[in-house]
Amino acid sequence: MRKLETNDWIVLNNIIYKIHTTDNFDEMRHDLLEQLKMIIDYDSAYFLLASKEEGHLVGDPVAYNCDTNLTQMHEDLDYSRGIMLSGKSLIFRETDILSDDVRLETDYYKKVYKPNNWHFALQIIIARHKKFLGTITFYRTIGKENFHYDDIFILDMLKDHLSYRLEKYLSGLETSNEKLTISETIAKYDLSKREATVLKELMSGKDNSDICEELFITANTLKKHILNIYRKLGIKNRVNLFKLVKEKE
Repeated sequence: MRKLETNDWIVLNNIIYKIHTTDNFDEMRHDLLEQLKMIIDYDSAYFLLASKEEGHLVGDPVAYNCDTNLTQMHEDLDYSRGIMLSGKSLIFRETDILSDDVRLETDYYKKVYKPNNWHFALQIIIARHKKFLGTITFYRTIGKENFHYDDIFILDMLKDHLSYRLEKYLSGLETSNEKLTISETIAKYDLSKREATVLKELMSGKDNSDICEELFITANTLKKHILNIYRKLGIKNRVNLFKLVKEKE
């Protein structure tokens, strides 16, 4: 695995920042594919969302250097469909699933890869709370080496950020600014009984010292509970918490 240089980390940090702060969702997807080119070598890419249309798995494509009209063919022929429906975020090279000899004989390779001069693919399945949200596939043209495990490592650092943004967008929270009640948050994000208690205390506006005193716990224990809550909700701080959760039921 190659060692990421300082510039790579700067690019990666900027990508994560833009995932969360770019207001226009499609602009975020376009920027993501453009910026990832700086740290992952690929020739074409395809960013699809889980479809809201009955009978369809994916749709709403954003593409980099390829035809967006491939969406239906991607859905009909792509053999990773079963993985998409697993409800788990996964990152894999296509050759980790099928050998080259088998891939070359599939309809997907013949009808999608060959006309575009592609040979290798790297795919990230994006899911959250056991629900498929979208997928990004990166392609390399014939004659290039296969994707490396350091490419998987980079995408692995992005998958949780992407799953949080996609869930927010697809659930409509991003456009409606609708907040969850405390009870809805506890149920949706499967908070433990103790985490639920801490969340209620946080939403009451109390500072950490008051919460510790009331719950008879140390500052370090409270910090661990808060970090676990933030991790489950996919947020970074208390400001984000108040944007996501209603202060009162």
